[in-house]
Amino acid sequence: MKHFNFKKVLSAACLAAAFATAPATTAFAASNDAAAQSSSTQANQSSQSSSTDQATKKAAKKAKKTTKKTAKRAAKKAVKKATKKTVKKAVKKATKKSAKKTSKKTTIKTAKSAVKADANSQAADDKQKQDQNQSQNQSQDQQAQDAQAKAKEEAAKKAAEAKKKAAAKKRAAAKKRAAAKRKAAAKKRAAAKKRAKLSAAERAAKYWIAMRESSGSYTARNGNCYGRYQLLTAYLHGDYSKKNQEKTADWYAHSRYGSWVNAKRFWLAHNWY
Repeated sequence: MKHFNFKKVLSAACLAAAFATAPATTAFAASNDAAAQSSSTQANQSSQSSSTDQATKKAAKKAKKTTKKTAKRAAKKAVKKATKKTVKKAVKKATKKSAKKTSKKTTIKTAKSAVKADANSQAADDKQKQDQNQSQNQSQDQQAQDAQAKAKEEAAKKAAEAKKKAAAKKRAAAKKRAAAKRKAAAKKRAAAKKRAKLSAAERAAKYWIAMRESSGSYTARNGNCYGRYQLLTAYLHGDYSKKNQEKTADWYAHSRYGSWVNAKRFWLAHNWY
């Protein structure tokens, strides 16, 4: 609150005191006139009694003094009252004006504070939403990375299992091939053993077929057939030696017909074996 302008307030108070003092002054003048008149009357009556004149003067002086004192007290009281009233009014007016101004400033300040608080609150809400969005995005990214890592791990696991199965299958196939190879070798050994013990009938049937197929020539060729027994070249595997032709012919006759005698019977029925 600002300080009041007390000079203006006191000037107004003095003016009010002057207006309040005017009736008292008039009363004082009237009292003087009355006193003068009384003195004249006493002068006229002075001849009657000097003691009475003195008493009257004394009473008039006392009355004048009393009247003056009363008027002065009344004027002082009126001035004090007017001053107090004027000061109170001025103070009330100044207080009201200052309060109004202060209230206006306070209202503006409060409004500014409210706007600032709203802005700060909005900024805090925006930051919170931004942090939440950022956290959610990070969580989604982490989930995507975890899912990708899991998928990669599962793919690697499946690949390892597939590789393991393929290796097992390969080992099984190799084992099967080895068994088939051993079986073929055993069969071949058995056929060789059997051929080594060909009977006279077997040797005769074999010779008979050789003569019919190639006239006994180891180099005779007829299309895909080659040699003394006209075997398919695929059976000979590129080895056209006499030894290989004999061995392969024995294998073929025994594996297909069981013996050279049976092969001869088939040849007689079909003109080929």
